[in-house]
Amino acid sequence: MFPFRNILFPTDFSAHSHAALKYAAGFARDGSGRVLLLNVQDAKVPANLLTLPAYVFEEQENNWLLDLRTRAKELLADPLLDGVEVEPMFVDGEPATEIARVAFEHEVDLITVATRDRSRIRRAFGGSNTEEIVAEAPCAVLAVRPPQRDFVEHRGGQTQLRLNRVLLATNFGPSSAAATQLATNIVNHLGAELHAVYVIGDYFEQISAIFPEGGLAALTRLRSHAQERMSQLSRSSGPTASTHVVEGRPYQEIVKLAAYIDADLIVVGTAVHGSLFGSNQVLGSETERVIRNAPCPVLCVPAAKVVTPLPALVTQAV
Repeated sequence: MFPFRNILFPTDFSAHSHAALKYAAGFARDGSGRVLLLNVQDAKVPANLLTLPAYVFEEQENNWLLDLRTRAKELLADPLLDGVEVEPMFVDGEPATEIARVAFEHEVDLITVATRDRSRIRRAFGGSNTEEIVAEAPCAVLAVRPPQRDFVEHRGGQTQLRLNRVLLATNFGPSSAAATQLATNIVNHLGAELHAVYVIGDYFEQISAIFPEGGLAALTRLRSHAQERMSQLSRSSGPTASTHVVEGRPYQEIVKLAAYIDADLIVVGTAVHGSLFGSNQVLGSETERVIRNAPCPVLCVPAAKVVTPLPALVTQAV
């Protein structure tokens, strides 16, 4: 859905998370919508925190609530939110789960989050909050990793979108359908250029080297098919659409092309999988790497969530 009407901005009130606020404000202003400012704690927060009388905070154990209220009020007074409808919310629980729940219950169209670099241990033993949010979210998520190319500016007391070029990464599958539609709506609404890219994975070249007869024929057919599908996409997306078919590691080629064309935004469909070893949702590694290395914000658009079986459990078609 675009323009976005309900934008969710999860924050821990840190300077890092603040980087995503201007995008929430910009999209809310553009769509005459509102910003839901959400803070997730590991303890219960009174729903009326911002209006509680001062004497409540005189007790020592409530000092953390006083600090939380102070930071929330400072953020609500941020000039970026001038003239924007804002609703603050405080909940307790696991951040990604609660963010997804609030997004669903409040019919949120977009979540804006800032990505943190992961430590070596974090890379080995688990994803970041951003990737967990993208995996759980029922709506589009804008992942921002400062410093990046910026397409929002605050001038004259207003936060406005300045979007010139959008790069759509597609694989023609179900995970790309919603992303293609949303990217097309965005460029048409904002008058931006649309660039679409399809990456032929380098594994096809590896297959061709091992099985030159069959592998080369398959690669040739795939190249032809990709060019034909991209031509169809170009015709259906309008006169400003440009298409690119490249070969290599998907995330590397997407990031490289985004830098080459000075893209302001990358749009990708997120095929999210259910983990076989728990109830958590997980992203594909290529999507994670695009988010981690992109020179501009990445808009992740969810598709149907599926459970990927282990190779040993896949039944061959007869």
